[in-house]
Amino acid sequence: MPSRATDSPTASITNSPANSPAESPADSPESCLFCRIVAGTLGAALVATTEHTVAFLDHRPVFPGHVLIVPKIHYSTLTDLPGDLVQPLFAEAQRMASAVERLPGAEGTWVSMNNRVSQSVPHLHVHVIPRRKGDGLRGFYWPRVKYPSAEVMHETAALIATALYGRGGVGRSASPLAPVAVQSPRREHANDKSSAR
Repeated sequence: MPSRATDSPTASITNSPANSPAESPADSPESCLFCRIVAGTLGAALVATTEHTVAFLDHRPVFPGHVLIVPKIHYSTLTDLPGDLVQPLFAEAQRMASAVERLPGAEGTWVSMNNRVSQSVPHLHVHVIPRRKGDGLRGFYWPRVKYPSAEVMHETAALIATALYGRGGVGRSASPLAPVAVQSPRREHANDKSSAR
């Protein structure tokens, strides 16, 4: 069951060493800006607080209404976050996406996260950014590339499957570089206005 928002911005805050992963001094809760916001020692425009998360406005938004959602306990990246905290974090991201989409002028949202690379604050955070057609963003900020061949694409999928499930991928005894099933996108009818593009 998703956590419910509370009125207190510091309700159920826990940053004890017993509950936090090992950190380097650079990303410790004592020096972390987001931990200070969670603790109430650094001001922020708070939006919502749940048992496990705090949401506040980004002080340098892509667009007004750009919200950051952080776990109350300091974790640097998504891979550091314990499994039992994944659902509360993403339930709040889903709830926030619905709310941000209802801002005046918003037609949708962009929900994203960086892990290490381009992560300006080494405390896990989810961005929920209002979007509208013609807002100037072109999907991703970086160029999209094609795989040089179907073989390279299959090899890459197999490497990821091996990282997830061990040598051979999901229930396979084949080599980790053996081709895996890659679904081609379903072609939509050109006149179907309801299809995602």
